[in-house]
Amino acid sequence: MDPIIAVKDLDKIYASGLQALKGVSLEIRRGEIFALLGPNGAGKTTLIGVICGIVNPTSGTVLADGHDIVKDYRRARAKIGLVPQELSTDMFETVWATVNFSRGLFGKPKDPAHIEKVLRSLSLWDKRNSKIMTLSGGMKRRVLIAKALSHEPQILFLDEPTAGVDVELRRDMWEMVRSLRETGVTVILTTHYIEEAEEMADRIGIINKGQIVLCEDKATLMAKLGKKKLTLQLQEPLESVPESLSRFELELGAGGHELVYTFAKEDRSGIADLLRALAQASVAFKDLQTEQSSLEDIFVDLVRARA
Repeated sequence: MDPIIAVKDLDKIYASGLQALKGVSLEIRRGEIFALLGPNGAGKTTLIGVICGIVNPTSGTVLADGHDIVKDYRRARAKIGLVPQELSTDMFETVWATVNFSRGLFGKPKDPAHIEKVLRSLSLWDKRNSKIMTLSGGMKRRVLIAKALSHEPQILFLDEPTAGVDVELRRDMWEMVRSLRETGVTVILTTHYIEEAEEMADRIGIINKGQIVLCEDKATLMAKLGKKKLTLQLQEPLESVPESLSRFELELGAGGHELVYTFAKEDRSGIADLLRALAQASVAFKDLQTEQSSLEDIFVDLVRARA
């Protein structure tokens, strides 16, 4: 299946000389939720801006559902809905008027039934006649999503969609994004809440210093780069790790009262080998705990490695 977004050899150099994107190539699959992660200044916003036709690329190509974003701008842009991070919309308009107007900007004929469907799906129907200035921050963000969906795009960009909203609303918005995917919409989100990407995304892309440093299925990424940590609480403290245990690369903690073993998630035999070796070395423990690295741990490690 052809990707719905295809980015190839994309560069962006601003007039100041800053190179925000360096040879970015990326394919986003039709109907997936794709999370784009990266530290501040990594190039996330510039990349989204180029794909959405807001920022002109220096070189390279971008296809949106087969349409070149530069050569065939109108048709490419009609495929895309963008929810910006900033809460920028006409505060004196009603919810219905501003969403209906956004549809008209793309040359779409009036379709009250579609606008109603969008507003109902975002729990905005009861607010349709309210002026935007009277809404809460979370409701204003929902209005931005409604505006982005007004022209029935196949691709939806969410730039920090839950920034500044409470936990309950964030969960509601996660469910909304999943429901959009079920209707066939491809969703690309940037987020500083890495648990958001871990919860929702099918694939993860990490950008740093203007380059894509990793792009993987979430499950593959977690299995390949995720680590597990086994912490053994010892019955008697150790001054150092016995020589017979050196092959396990153990670390002492808690003043010698804990022994910490870090291993790859797919290494299923390591713990059994370690426990046998501990018994042979007469190292007794009274309790053990395991913990698994999160997507945040993987992200931080990758960014540090390429700093």
